[in-house]
Amino acid sequence: MLVNGKNECIQCTIDNCTYHAKSDDYCTLEKIKVGTHEQNPTKKECTDCESFKNQA
Repeated sequence: MLVNGKNECIQCTIDNCTYHAKSDDYCTLEKIKVGTHEQNPTKKECTDCESFKNQA
């Protein structure tokens, strides 16, 4: 649920993402997709936010 333009259920510190709530460390999307770049992920470093969009 979005509150003041941010989803308080999704914390995020990636401030160069288009969907980052600039004033707070939250995402502005209603939902995100989490994936992996590994065949057999075993640590959090193996996971990725597949909803990320660089704010170019």
